[in-house]
Amino acid sequence: MASVPQSLSSYSTYATTSKSRLQSLYSDVTRQKHSNPTSYHAHVDWWQRALEELVSQGWQAENPSPWKGKETEGDEELHSRSNKLVLNARRSLVDRLRFDGVGKPLGVAHTIAELRHSNAVISLPAFFSSTVSVYDPGWLPYRIASFLVGKPLWWAMEQLDLVKSEDSYSEAEMWKRVQGDYVMLKLVERAADVVDSFRGGMSLADSLYTVESFRKEFGSKVLPGVTISEMDTEVLLKYLERDRRILVRDEDVIKFITADREKEVTVIDRGILELKTAVGNLQGQVNTIQGKIDEMTTRISTALSRQQKPIALAHLRHKKGLEEILTKRLSALQNLESTLMNVETAAGNIEIMQAYEKSAVTLQTILNHPSLQRTKIDETMDALAAANATAREVDDAIRIGGDMAAAEAGIDDVDLEDELRELVMEVERESGKAEEHAALEKLQDINVPEQIPARPEATQPVLQQVAES
Repeated sequence: MASVPQSLSSYSTYATTSKSRLQSLYSDVTRQKHSNPTSYHAHVDWWQRALEELVSQGWQAENPSPWKGKETEGDEELHSRSNKLVLNARRSLVDRLRFDGVGKPLGVAHTIAELRHSNAVISLPAFFSSTVSVYDPGWLPYRIASFLVGKPLWWAMEQLDLVKSEDSYSEAEMWKRVQGDYVMLKLVERAADVVDSFRGGMSLADSLYTVESFRKEFGSKVLPGVTISEMDTEVLLKYLERDRRILVRDEDVIKFITADREKEVTVIDRGILELKTAVGNLQGQVNTIQGKIDEMTTRISTALSRQQKPIALAHLRHKKGLEEILTKRLSALQNLESTLMNVETAAGNIEIMQAYEKSAVTLQTILNHPSLQRTKIDETMDALAAANATAREVDDAIRIGGDMAAAEAGIDDVDLEDELRELVMEVERESGKAEEHAALEKLQDINVPEQIPARPEATQPVLQQVAES
């Protein structure tokens, strides 16, 4: 079996950290919390990432404590090692984290206490017993009172040595305060995101599970390469119900909820889940019987190849009996699947009718509004017609007043039209002159030779006339 240091070095958090850095991380930096808070928080952040990676990949189950005798581990602790979302924080954790050339880590208990204060890890009993979300900051007046009164009072009691600050506890004393099981919140959030991604488009039957069927469906999907334990499943279901609010649970019945579905487990849901479970069980029986038939077929072939006809005949009889059982099981499976489909369709029709009823009530509520009553509508339309008539009267009065003002000023429309016509003609004349001027400028730019040479055949008669004369 591989040694513990080799196992640790195969994880990315360790593989990407130098040995000198590991020596620093394995040292106790509790005293730096106030003197060098940046270094202290970097130390805590690294341990948070390391523990999350180790726990999520099953390191707790693969790496038992190398030290026996002083500390006897009970069955409960050994069982909790299989958890992938829950950290088993015991003193044996320090021994299992031993690294060659570095040794055992110091201050792990103080680091877990710091992670607990930041809500990165949550005590398992507190996680299950809490009725409020892990993201709930608490009652505002209580938080203000704690900050203004509680912290100063606690500091004063520390100065008087009436109480001890957490930083003053030794590692052994701190282990007594922090040992236990802790839910690793980031791992639970990651697992919840995966489950939520499968939620879209679920039918009513697909949205119903028992705890066991939920684990069978999602147990190997929420974290890569591992299957979550029963405790992890309970933690994940609690988180999805209380903090994400995407499902409801009633004892062993789990139901994913949507905006158009009831937020509680109904009798119909239980009936559909029972049918779904029966179909799943029967499908398992069919697969088992088919496997036995295949096995009998193989045995028959083997017996025949060895010339063992009696044995082959016995296997054949067994096969025939299995085939008869398979036929009956397939018929029952078909009936159950058909019944489940009909029940789910009927349940879907109920949801549709409920949506119709809500829509009808909403529409009737809107129509019952006083503004939509017949008398109110008539009054409003009459008032609108009267307002439009008044607006037209005002417009006509303004137009008539403008015409009268123009008449009093002695302005004749015929004279205005003649003057407008003359202006248009003047503009056209100016436009024509501009075009003529542009044409002349283009002609001036053309190079014309001063003398055009005459063709020889054209000049010959002229020369002859000159000679005769």
